[in-house]
Parts: sequence; structure tokens; C-alpha cells
Amino acid sequence: MIARHGLDARKALGQNFLLDLNLTGRIARSAGDLRGVTVVEVGPGPGGLTRALLGTEALAVVAVERDSRFVAALQDVVEASAGRLTIVQADALEVDPVELAPAPRAIVANLPYNVATPLLLGWLKRIDDFAGLTLMFQKEVADRLVAQPGSKSYGRLSVITQWCARAKVLFNLPAKAFTPPPKIESTVVQFTARPDPEPADWKTMERVTAAAFGQRRKMLRQSLKPLGDAEALLAEAGLVGTARAEEVPVAGFAALARAVRARTGAS
Repeated sequence: MIARHGLDARKALGQNFLLDLNLTGRIARSAGDLRGVTVVEVGPGPGGLTRALLGTEALAVVAVERDSRFVAALQDVVEASAGRLTIVQADALEVDPVELAPAPRAIVANLPYNVATPLLLGWLKRIDDFAGLTLMFQKEVADRLVAQPGSKSYGRLSVITQWCARAKVLFNLPAKAFTPPPKIESTVVQFTARPDPEPADWKTMERVTAAAFGQRRKMLRQSLKPLGDAEALLAEAGLVGTARAEEVPVAGFAALARAVRARTGAS
């Protein structure tokens, strides 16, 4: 397909093709039991993972592709899929996967690295709408997603991710597995909704984590001052003012968010 259509990977679109059938098959299998599930794929490119997903028992696959070259090239796969594959030409940042696919739905994708984090955050806001997310990231980003308190990688992304979902690293992929090979390793991570997330609202969690990690070397009693009476907020959350952001677990940030919201009101 790549040769026939004269396709090449474009750096501006974050394109690196994964063509190894063993690896694409492994990613598709790692998504779990897909019987009766409609799978949304982002950035199918030449369709390596798309073909692997069609090889599962998924009810259907909806592939969102921004690059018109691949939309045209994948039409042969659409015709061979017996109605199970739909290609949507769009920017994944501007489409709602819930509107594209009926429930139960899952997202399985080798995400373009330049938009992977904003896409993930958008989906985490409504993680209950998905049976699961099985996504590939730069290894450095994956490490941050699952980092624990006290580690160098633990930060805002760690807190928000683990507050919303259970995140599990599945396996790494070497750079040489891709065409062209990127300069970094990649990691496949799986996310499922938490059955009992710590109560807090999204916007306040964003405010609290931004303040705390914006000056992560400072003690919380200093870094949280933009939110109001930091000492009082910390006391209400059961945290000590001498702690630093990287020492606070997810439950601590949720407690802070509740304290901030209680003091500032719903507005």
C-alpha cells in the first residue's frame, strides 16, 4: 500500500508507521475481549493496527484519520472489511468518539505523539463512557502516567490520570519497530475507569495540581498561596504545609480540591 500510493511519514503530523504484524497483533490482543465492542482508532496511517483490530472479534472499527492520503489508501481495506470498518477524515482533537461509536466502545490507538497527551486528558474526563483505552505513548510520557508519589516522574499528569483511571503499562516497543524509527522508545498503556474515584471536580483538580506542581520544589504552604489561605486549605485536607507536591498521593490532591471548592463555592 505504501509503495502503491507513494506514501511517506510526515513529521509535522507525528507519523511513525508500525508495520510489524506480530506487534500490531499484540496491541490488538492486549485490548482484551472486544466481542460486541466498537473500537475507535486514531491515526491509522497505512492501517497496520487497523488490520489487526479487524482480525479480532470487535463488532466494528471506526478509524479517525486527519491525513487525506491515508483516507484514500485505506478504501481497499474498507471494501474488504464487509462493513466493519469506517474511516472518518477529521482531526481527532475535534471529534467526539462517543458520537462516532455506540456503546460499548473502546479506543485502541498508536497515538501521534504530538497530540497524545491532550487526547488522553479529553478521554479521561469521560472515562466511564469507554470499556477501556489501550494507547501507545512515548515511554517518557508513559512513565509519568503511572509514576508514584516520591518519584521524579510524578506530576500533574500522574495525579489526573490515576484519579480518573487505573493505568497499567503493558509493554515497550523499540524505536526500530517503526518506519521511520523515532528517537525514543514507545510504551503501550491500558486505562480502565476507577469504580470508586476520590470525589472532586475536574476544574478544581486542575487548579490545585497546577499550583502545587508549578513550583514543585517549594513547600505546599508556599506553592498553594494563589488558591487562598494555604495553611487552612492544607489543614482541611489533612496535609502538612512542609510537604512538597511530589510527596502527596492522589487522595491528598482530591482532598485539597474539595477544600478549595468548599471555600470558593461552585462558581
